[in-house]
Amino acid sequence: MKTQSTGGAIRVAVSRDADIVSARQQGRTLAHRLGLSPGMATLVATAVSELARNILLYAGHGEVSFRLLDDGTRRGIEIVASDSGPGIPDPSRAMEDGFSTTGRLGLGLPGVRRLMDEFDLQSGPGLGTTVRVRKWAR
Repeated sequence: MKTQSTGGAIRVAVSRDADIVSARQQGRTLAHRLGLSPGMATLVATAVSELARNILLYAGHGEVSFRLLDDGTRRGIEIVASDSGPGIPDPSRAMEDGFSTTGRLGLGLPGVRRLMDEFDLQSGPGLGTTVRVRKWAR
């Protein structure tokens, strides 16, 4: 696992199963630092785990970056999972519960969207994939 901190962001390279665990732990640690409840921290860690697993399964390698946010009225955590893999041919279809190209349950991206407060997916054939999510402290 390679973890870096640059410009306020912490980056975890993902290229093997152990990196998924490292990314998950980083997400949980930052959620606790933000002051999220243990239950909310678990939701953040679960979302990170899903995003990192998708990187490994579909692209082989990529990274998950983390950044604490403070806009003056609220605090949160931003997580960006990115890869330069083959991309998602139909991103809107990938957001449907039960849709999977690999025979899995098809709950990953739709589940992440439900767990987080903000969700943005950018992908297309040959473009790689970037998922940006945010969770705000209440």
